[in-house]
Amino acid sequence: MCQREIVSRESSVVREEVFVVILRRVKVLEHERALVFRDGAFEGVLQPGVHWMLDPLLRLRVEVVSIRNGWLIHPDLELMVKSGRLGNEVRVVDLKTHQRAIVWADGRLELVLKPGVYALWTALRDVRVDVVDARAVLVEHELLAAVLALPGTAALLEPISVETGHVGLLFQDGRHEATLAPGAYALWKGVARAAVVPVDLREQMVDVLGQEIMTADKVTLRVNAVVIYKVVDALRAVTTVGDHRQALYREAQLALRAVVGARALEALLGEKEAVGRELDAALRERVAALGLEVVSLGIRDVILPGEMKELMNRSSRPRRRPRPRSSRAARRRRPCAPRPTRRASSSRTRRSCGCGRSRRSRRWPRRAACRSWSARAASPVAS
Repeated sequence: MCQREIVSRESSVVREEVFVVILRRVKVLEHERALVFRDGAFEGVLQPGVHWMLDPLLRLRVEVVSIRNGWLIHPDLELMVKSGRLGNEVRVVDLKTHQRAIVWADGRLELVLKPGVYALWTALRDVRVDVVDARAVLVEHELLAAVLALPGTAALLEPISVETGHVGLLFQDGRHEATLAPGAYALWKGVARAAVVPVDLREQMVDVLGQEIMTADKVTLRVNAVVIYKVVDALRAVTTVGDHRQALYREAQLALRAVVGARALEALLGEKEAVGRELDAALRERVAALGLEVVSLGIRDVILPGEMKELMNRSSRPRRRPRPRSSRAARRRRPCAPRPTRRASSSRTRRSCGCGRSRRSRRWPRRAACRSWSARAASPVAS
């Protein structure tokens, strides 16, 4: 309505009222919807078609949006949701602080939602929303790998993997919540202080090397041992001590010193199997409280001091028999009878003792003549 003032000749004021009717034409396509606002307040959603709307005071605002992307994004979305006039074609998701949501569209994973208000168009797509309570922290989903591959999930989920032969201990705010079998898991971020501690359940070996121990007879030895163990109670192994492997090494040292130090050297070397059994029994009792089980324990090496090792080598060395003399020496000792020899170049007869030496020879001078021959020559019986 408009007002105009008309001044007449008699200078009297005559008021004339003129009514103006304004109609607005709005056309909405099949893949569109129109959001109608009047004086800033949301009034509703227009379906596809041609609409005529009365707006004489120009207070009407119409926004045409596409629904093909599936999401209704608007700065006044919360006011529109509270008005309750969005209709049946919009799925509203209102997530609290402890809630998360996994969105499916036409049977496919689409997005993981954090706390907030969301609206999805359901006219062109089959939309499903799974709301999850994130206070449980642990995420177990049949398509967890596909969920983790969605864009934006790295800020909401922390992937966790438990390897074969291990278990995972889930702690939430310092409390043990669950023991996880081998597999893939995920944790919600920003809800609680959570962590997964992996524990190896396979057999492991610990070398106890270079232990210098004094026996009962005051002999210092260096002993090397080996311990094979496995974890049977993962929770106790993690919560009782800070490092169960280091604790096992320390207990093995103490047991080794107690058993070896109570025996003399001779008994220790002669009863290795009995020492091993006693060590095994002592160590099993100590590590049972740590959630561990000793599979086997044995003494690998016993290293003696240098002087003791040399002494034992001498005592264990077999006695040598006297070596037989050479045939040449025996032939020298054996008295030999002289025999006449004759040279082809001389008719003079020379006497020889059979050892190859003649009494007088250029090669064998007189002083080097055979002693047995000289002795027989000097003897009156021989002459």
